[in-house]
Amino acid sequence: MSAAVVALLLGGAGIAITASPAQAAEATFKVKCVPPAGGGDPVEGETTAKVTAPATAKVGDEVEVVWETVKPASNNTDLMDIPKDAVQPTGWITVGGGQAGELKVVGEKKNPPIPKKAPMVMSAMKGKLKLTKAGKVTLTPGKYDVAVTFPFGTFVTKCAPVGEVKGGATIDVTGGSGGDNGGTNNGGANNGGANNGGANNGGANNGGANNGGADNGGANGGSGGQTDFPGKAVAVKFDCGETVPGGITTPVTVNAKKNGGSYDLTVKTAKDAMKAPVPLPKGALKPSMQIKLGGADSGAVKVSGPGNPEPIAQGAGVSLSDMTGTYKPGKTGKVTLSPSDMTIEVTMVAGSAPLSVPCKAATSGVSLELDTVAQEGGSGSPSTTGGTSASGGLAETGAEDEGGIKALALVAGTVILLGGAVFTFTPWRRLRGTR
Repeated sequence: MSAAVVALLLGGAGIAITASPAQAAEATFKVKCVPPAGGGDPVEGETTAKVTAPATAKVGDEVEVVWETVKPASNNTDLMDIPKDAVQPTGWITVGGGQAGELKVVGEKKNPPIPKKAPMVMSAMKGKLKLTKAGKVTLTPGKYDVAVTFPFGTFVTKCAPVGEVKGGATIDVTGGSGGDNGGTNNGGANNGGANNGGANNGGANNGGANNGGADNGGANGGSGGQTDFPGKAVAVKFDCGETVPGGITTPVTVNAKKNGGSYDLTVKTAKDAMKAPVPLPKGALKPSMQIKLGGADSGAVKVSGPGNPEPIAQGAGVSLSDMTGTYKPGKTGKVTLSPSDMTIEVTMVAGSAPLSVPCKAATSGVSLELDTVAQEGGSGSPSTTGGTSASGGLAETGAEDEGGIKALALVAGTVILLGGAVFTFTPWRRLRGTR
């Protein structure tokens, strides 16, 4: 084929493309964004969206629609940096005019690293729209979700317009043969179900509340030979009384692995989300937690973890170890697993009695759902507490427990940061004096 022929064909293709050029229109509107459960208060901001679609098309055509975020509604929080390729947006465009419906558009999980307080950066969201009727079809941006994936889990912030949204693209649709009367076709816009690391953006599952009937990101422990059941991260706020002013807020993920008729549970919290202002010896922090059962089963399963494997230097990151336990179903059906009360045992002197810090889960949500089959001697009993505690303070260690008193004396007035909260330990004799 000669160069002239190639040039002619390319020129012809170019003419065909420009016969129906894409056109873009911006819309600026206010939105209210609700973070995941326990992630803070809702915030309001203003965003600018650019919607791109063909200027003209025919009935029966399937066209691509693109939503680009020109101006985000808010910046990243001041809690932590967002890593590269961790943000995946999902939006819903209102289809109006000659055709009514809603088009789901999904972006790639692609972004540069986003420092604390820096503007959010989201990829363009795309979807396919099947045109079914002649006339002017309007495309108006509406609600959207932003899923952010960290090493310890995925969190979805849900944003919705406040008031009427004006602006967006318009397609002039002319008559054509065929035509699909099935309404808005979202085929191809799902992007693999838009399931982001356990957070289903299509169903907008937030904090364990399934708002769209969608399956919670592979967390359904069904049949079919599946053995590993990953849960989704749930932001949990723990109230530790006067011992920890302000409490502890951390994402918690419950994962399960089938083992015969039972499930081996592994519970993870945030890693290196805090700094140690004082040196902590090896094995100083030992966590345990109650995993509350719901749905078909009831009660709770206790999981516990070992102490920190190495000493933690002053200023270094502090992490709670993974906690493990076994769930033996007592009932058949769909069972939910939610993080509940936690206890942290603190041992500053080897061989001394640990100090128990009881923390109640003030907020939580469903992390995992399993399809279970009842086992003999399975769960269904009331939950057990993570340890006996004194009112509003540390657990009883015994008034004559000199080892515990010495350990407390060593950490008197010491402040240990954990999950952004502050632990202040005081001598046991002083605690007894306040009762």
